[in-house]
Amino acid sequence: MLEANAVYVMHGNEPRAMVREALERVGLSSHLKPSMSVALKPNLVVPKPSSSGATTSAELVEGTIEYLKKHDIHWICILESSGVGHCTSEAYRISGMESVARKHGVGLVDLKKEGSEEVRYGSFKTRVFKKIWEFDYLINLPVVKAHSQTRITCALKNLKGLIPDEEKRRFHSAGLHKPVAYLSKIVPQDLVIADGIMGDLTFEEGGTPVAMNRILVARDPVLLDAYVCDSLGYRIDEVHHLSIASSLGVGKGDGRKPRIIELNKALRVPGVLRREKTVASLARMIDDREACSTCYGSLIHALQRMKGKGKLSSIPEPLHIGQGYKDSSGKGIGIGHCAKGFSSQLQRCPPQAVEIVHFLEGLTKSARPNERA
Repeated sequence: MLEANAVYVMHGNEPRAMVREALERVGLSSHLKPSMSVALKPNLVVPKPSSSGATTSAELVEGTIEYLKKHDIHWICILESSGVGHCTSEAYRISGMESVARKHGVGLVDLKKEGSEEVRYGSFKTRVFKKIWEFDYLINLPVVKAHSQTRITCALKNLKGLIPDEEKRRFHSAGLHKPVAYLSKIVPQDLVIADGIMGDLTFEEGGTPVAMNRILVARDPVLLDAYVCDSLGYRIDEVHHLSIASSLGVGKGDGRKPRIIELNKALRVPGVLRREKTVASLARMIDDREACSTCYGSLIHALQRMKGKGKLSSIPEPLHIGQGYKDSSGKGIGIGHCAKGFSSQLQRCPPQAVEIVHFLEGLTKSARPNERA
């Protein structure tokens, strides 16, 4: 039954039971063999629980494992590499993945400790963790959420956890969209189970979660991401990596409406989900040039904190951040090591939100040059 051109939607707020039922209903077992080895790739970009809206629910992963074991798939492993500056093992612990893996006797791999190799597609090249090639079947378990730089992050962008930190930085310096699309061509995903139970519709690192109460299942990651665009109120042409991935043959979601099959329509909550405008207003204070998500995210969190303290209006603008400032110098404010050439700067790589808050609190419009945190 698992149609190639469909996105299956299961509504509810019990991900463990929901995913077992959804996978039974779509007939996933007909695509599997008992001898298969299966890799599960959640989104654990930061060490936070899924209730934050940033990370994949451990219950969703547990339900997927239980379904696989019921159908005689026993070689299962959870694989992840958290965002730059974050600890994967801590993310496994805080998210509950560590407990799930221990309970069900499945592998739990911190990819940051694994070796990588260069892989090419045409003129594009990147480094990918070699561990991924040990598995027959890849199930991608992203979170349905917004992203401050790419509008949305879901099936395609979640594969960024399969590359080393230095490659993650390079992807940002290349503008994210093209490398994300090409990575999806290099590493094919066999199935997507997207966590739409609780996602942050404002920011990829969570903090303002919205209950969406659904999971999405699809074979085509581009079609699924196109559906997410619709759900979050974005046009497909606003998320450039979708059209690039489609042109590469990764999927068929550019400009097409996916066939939506609701497995339990009676529980559906209709309408486009509302996005808060907070991050967009804070982003206007930032002059971003190829900033890594971790650095950019820390700055957004710091500005949110400054806003809560009533100190936002006193911050001199703009705040410069990103790899594109490595060779820049002059008057102004630089956040992070790459922007160290500015007269006022916080030299950290990556900077933590608490450090940025402390630094910004020390700044006024008359701040003297060469001020450092």
